[in-house]
Amino acid sequence: MQAPATNPAPLSPFHLAFPVHDLAEARRFYGGLLGCPEGRSSDEWIDFNFYGHQIVAHLAPSETGRAQRNAVDGHGVPVRHFGIVLPMADWDALASKLKAQGVKFVIEPYIRFQGQPGEQATMFFLDPSENAIEVKAFSDITRLFAK
Repeated sequence: MQAPATNPAPLSPFHLAFPVHDLAEARRFYGGLLGCPEGRSSDEWIDFNFYGHQIVAHLAPSETGRAQRNAVDGHGVPVRHFGIVLPMADWDALASKLKAQGVKFVIEPYIRFQGQPGEQATMFFLDPSENAIEVKAFSDITRLFAK
């Protein structure tokens, strides 16, 4: 199988399933706070539209909890995390919204790798089941995979 192109167009939506300890809290967090439209659901899972991607919160309380952290740019980045790369204006708006809502950040919104090819805005926060989410942005999206 051949490696994917560096700039495929258009991108295919990804699918990610993750554990949560409470579906009602997941619904409030992803649907309410983050504004992700809800798709199908059952008594054990909920689909959300996460910026055009399908994420699924599965009820599995014993699988939730804090992830290990590794050092990146002087911060403890949760190893197990998922997220999205947004345009810079959308990243700024979301950072402001989350701050206004009192979200506690694992890593406060900031610019990392300043002056380097991979310079990016980033922030990390946890959902109610301690799943780590990273939202990042690049002033130049063509630098997404820059070395």
